[in-house]
This record gives sequence, C-alpha cells and structure tokens, in this order.
Amino acid sequence: MKTAILLMGHGSRVAEANNALYAIAEMVKKETGYDIVEVSFREMHAPNIQSGIDRCVEQGANRILLYPYFLFAGAHVLEDLPEEMEAATKRYPGLEMALGAPLGVHPKLGEIVCERISESFSELSWANSESAA
Repeated sequence: MKTAILLMGHGSRVAEANNALYAIAEMVKKETGYDIVEVSFREMHAPNIQSGIDRCVEQGANRILLYPYFLFAGAHVLEDLPEEMEAATKRYPGLEMALGAPLGVHPKLGEIVCERISESFSELSWANSESAA
C-alpha cells in the first residue's frame, strides 16, 4: 500500500503565501520519510485539490492522507474538503482517502506565537519592560 500526503492550503493571490506551503511540504517529506508529499490549494492558486490528488495517484499512491493546513475547522475543512474527497472517490473508486485534523490549538503553536511576538518586539526595538524574562 503506497501512501501519499496531500497538504491542502487555502490559496492566495500573493505568491509568497503559497510558496510557504511548499516549504512546509519539504519539511514534512524530510521529517516523515514519505516519498509522495504534494501541495494543493482550495482556491486562487494552482494546483487545485483535484489536481493534487491526481498527482498523488500518478506517483502510485493508492492511499492519501489529505491534510488541511488550516488553523481551525471552518467551512473549508468541514464542508468543502469532504466534498473534494467525494468528487475524487467518483474518479478513483478504489482510492483510500482520509482527512486529517487541522492545526488547531496546540502548545507548540503557542510557543511559535510567543517567538514571533518576541521577534516583532526586537525588530521594532521595543523594550518589553512588562516581560517576566
């Protein structure tokens, strides 16, 4: 059974925003060791989700974890992405697919936000006199 990971982002008209998901995909590929790690976008940028699924299948995947690179389970995650899976099931009846959980609330995300806040204070040359550090 050959498994693929398809990272799904929202998509943006700003290229740098879309390029970030490709960087994350490279990190995921390196960390997990999966051969097939693809990127797709819900809207505003190619490849779309169906094309992302196609690319996974073309590389031999018969099982795909569709991972929503979204912060929370909003309308895209709860409604649109399951519809995308249903459409792909009609095109690939034997393909096994599962939808992962979005990023959500996680201690590591809190740590990242604190790091970014600290970086922002530094870039602004603001001394954070209220900090306990």
